[in-house]
Amino acid sequence: MPLLALTLALLSAAPAVPRRPVATYSIVARDPVTKELGVAVQSHWFSVGSVVPWAEAGVGAVATQSFAEPSYGQLGLDLMRAGKSAPDALRGLLASDEAKDVRQVAMIDAQGRVAAHTGAKNIPQAGHATGAQYSVQANLMASDKVWPAMAKAYESTKGDLADRLLAALEAAQAQGGDIRGKQSAAILVVSGTPTGRPWADRTFDLRVEDSADPLAELRRLVTLQRAYQHMNAGDAAVEKHDAPGALREYAAAEALAPDNDEMVFWHAISMVGLGKADDALPLLARAYKKNPGWRTLISRLPAAGLLPNDPKLLQKLQGAGM
Repeated sequence: MPLLALTLALLSAAPAVPRRPVATYSIVARDPVTKELGVAVQSHWFSVGSVVPWAEAGVGAVATQSFAEPSYGQLGLDLMRAGKSAPDALRGLLASDEAKDVRQVAMIDAQGRVAAHTGAKNIPQAGHATGAQYSVQANLMASDKVWPAMAKAYESTKGDLADRLLAALEAAQAQGGDIRGKQSAAILVVSGTPTGRPWADRTFDLRVEDSADPLAELRRLVTLQRAYQHMNAGDAAVEKHDAPGALREYAAAEALAPDNDEMVFWHAISMVGLGKADDALPLLARAYKKNPGWRTLISRLPAAGLLPNDPKLLQKLQGAGM
C-alpha cells in the first residue's frame, strides 16, 4: 500500500518536539447495539474539535492529543480501513514516531477492539483507562481521578452513545478537568452502517470553539440537533402523507426546542401541505410573534413549490394571529 507507506514516512519525519500541548480529556467508544462509533473531547485549547476527534462509519474512531499529531487521526483510519485492528494500527504509528513519548492517542475499530497510549513525557496528571469497547484518556489534569471518573460515568449512564459520551466529559470536569480551565469541546458520532456518503453517516458532528462553559454549550447543541433530527423525520413523514407520524415527530422536536420559531414555522408549512391549514394557523401565530419576518416569507414560498399559489390561502396564512 504505497499511500500508507508514504504517510507513515511523513509522520516519522515530523518534528520530534512539538511546541505546545493540546491538553485535554477525551473518550472514544463503540455502541455494541447500534455499532455507532464516537469521540468526545474537552480542552482549554481553542477549537479542540479540529485536532483531536476522528471517526468514520464502519472503520473506527481516533482521539489524538497531548502534543497532538493530527495525522494519527487520518492514518489510523486509513490503517483500520485497510483491515488493521485498532491495536495494530496504533502500534504501527507509534513505532514510526520519534515523539511518541509526548503523544496521547486512543483508537477503536469497527469490531470494538480498543487501544490507547499515554507517553511517558505527557504532562501530569496524565493517564488512560480502557474498558469494553471504549477508552478514556486525559493529560495535564487537575487530578488523577479524572479518567477513572470518566470510565465509571460512561459505563453507568443510560441512553444512546452521545448521551454516554457527554456523561463521561461531565464526570471529568466534576473532578477538576484540565488544570488550566475550560475553552472548547466537540462530539463526533458516526452511524454503525456506512452508506458510502460520509456526510450522511455523521449522527453528530458538533463543536464549541471558544466558550466559558463548553460542555454546557455542547450538550445544548446535541439537544438541538436531536430536535432537528425529529424535524427531518417529520418532513419525511409528510412526503409519505403520514400525518400522524409527522405530527408525532414535530411535537417531539418542539418539546426539545420550544423556543425555536423556525421549527414552529416549518411545522406549520408542512401541515398546510397535508391539507391541515387550520391546524397550521396557531403555529404560524406563534412564529410571527417571535419573528415578523416569517409573515413576509409566506408570499415567497409558492415560487419554491412549498405552498400552493392560492391568494386566499396565502392571505389566510399571513393573517394568522392578527
